[in-house]
Amino acid sequence: MKSSVSSCPVPFEQQPLNEYQELKESWYFRWGTFAFPQYLRKLLWIWFWSWIIAGPIAAASFPIAKYPAQFALMGMAGATLFLSLVLLRLYLGWTYIRSRLFDATVFYEESGWYDGQLWEKPPEMLAQDRLVVTYQIQPILKRLTQTFGVLAIGLLAGSLAWKLL
Repeated sequence: MKSSVSSCPVPFEQQPLNEYQELKESWYFRWGTFAFPQYLRKLLWIWFWSWIIAGPIAAASFPIAKYPAQFALMGMAGATLFLSLVLLRLYLGWTYIRSRLFDATVFYEESGWYDGQLWEKPPEMLAQDRLVVTYQIQPILKRLTQTFGVLAIGLLAGSLAWKLL
């Protein structure tokens, strides 16, 4: 393994496993690696602060005193939309790293955008990268997908409640 890593022409910061480590340790993307209670707290925190934007917009459309239910439903939908965008960014970042690790070839740039190269991973490196995908990244993507499902069900329930008003 040591010899294939040392013969790797891909710059250190562009090697998929190093990109994964960097992503996993970044302030924002590590949210996907948190235990469920901490992950849920982060999402609720974002959703709560999203009300700063969604609340006034909902209040301008539906005055609280006259239409409290419509105000609440629109505010929740707006806050959920912002939360969905945050989750989409998380999902896209982890999906990018998954594809870099899973692919048998690595695209890299030697000195700039104009000189991109492809390098084929040795079998042992490919196996290691795919194990990381299977046991580290897939659970994160599964959790994010399930979160999108819960948000979609919440939005559907809100739209059904809207119809009943």
